[in-house]
Amino acid sequence: MNLPGYYTSGQFARMANISVRTVRFYDKQNILKPSYVSPSGSRFYTEQDFARLQQILLLKYLGFSLDDIKEMTINDTDFHFMLNSLNMQQKLIRDRIEQLQLVEKAIEDTTQEIRTQHSINWSRMLNLIHLTNMEKSLKTQYQNSSNISARIRLHSLYSRNKQGWFPWLFEQCNIKEGMKILEIGCGSGALWAENRDKLPQNVSVTLSDISEGMLRDAKREIGTLDQRFSFSAFDCHQLPYPGHSFDLVIANHVLFYCDIPKVCGEVQRVLKPGGIFLCSTYGSAHMKEISSLVQEFDSRIILSGEKLYEKFGKENGEELLSPYFSRITWRLYEDSLEVDAPEPLIEYILSCHGNQNQYLLDRYKEFRSFVAKKTKTTFQITKEAGIFLCKTRAF
Repeated sequence: MNLPGYYTSGQFARMANISVRTVRFYDKQNILKPSYVSPSGSRFYTEQDFARLQQILLLKYLGFSLDDIKEMTINDTDFHFMLNSLNMQQKLIRDRIEQLQLVEKAIEDTTQEIRTQHSINWSRMLNLIHLTNMEKSLKTQYQNSSNISARIRLHSLYSRNKQGWFPWLFEQCNIKEGMKILEIGCGSGALWAENRDKLPQNVSVTLSDISEGMLRDAKREIGTLDQRFSFSAFDCHQLPYPGHSFDLVIANHVLFYCDIPKVCGEVQRVLKPGGIFLCSTYGSAHMKEISSLVQEFDSRIILSGEKLYEKFGKENGEELLSPYFSRITWRLYEDSLEVDAPEPLIEYILSCHGNQNQYLLDRYKEFRSFVAKKTKTTFQITKEAGIFLCKTRAF
């Protein structure tokens, strides 16, 4: 059968210098479907399919998994997905280089010890195995970082409050000369990267996160030459500092992921008398229009398995904090979003922790068209975020 402008599976495979089996595998995995399937089951591909195949092969060469590629090749016009994925892969490559250097050093030390001691240090061997199995963990950390970046990006593009969340948050900290500050769950360090020029010189800021990947992002964002900053990875449920160590502790959108009594007890312990705990959260109306949007498209979609504001939010925060702190006040960040383009909103939706990818990726074009109609005349989104300022009792 001769179809002008179409290629058989064999011709298509030869053009790309791959096997027919690989072409069929991509078809089966829903990564690259043929443009036409004949009544007899023969598959035919076009020049557009070939361009898509080249993209897939390039991404595979760059080290992306097939699951990654399936999400990244949603639509060539949506460059945001490609850009974010490439940025994440670049970070992974940098860390992979550092990791391989550590592996090389560990191998050198182990082989030297075997030569000189004629014995094997099994602790060193276990450490070597750990080093060579870090990649999956790194990828998970950077996927989380990429998701956070997608959510920050929507706010930075479309917030009506032009001051921005991080400059406003920094303003609420009221930082003075000589203060010792701890941020728990610092993420990429955006609070400090955006406000470093406003920070007094004679202060000490410790940035902490449970994720080594997030801390690497923070170090790259802020740099390691600024002596005001130090970085430490630990679980905020057990702060590795003596009592009365800090003037200010910051938890930006962190507490609703935690055992709140444990963290608050630890924060109370490490704060100096009269010290301040600043913790941010949401109210029940925050971003409600986005959930309504996706459920209008498909009622099965849930963007988050739990409502974080129910665990720690504007409505119940004071009650949860009051056993540990006094003079608790709520300050609202006055803002809303006016979105006039589909891609950043879709990127935000796909970054959420719910089941949306299960229902949206296979219907992406349809969903994009749906969101494009919603944003054509500006899509309004409510924001209800703010901070609790809590003071420790002065003794």
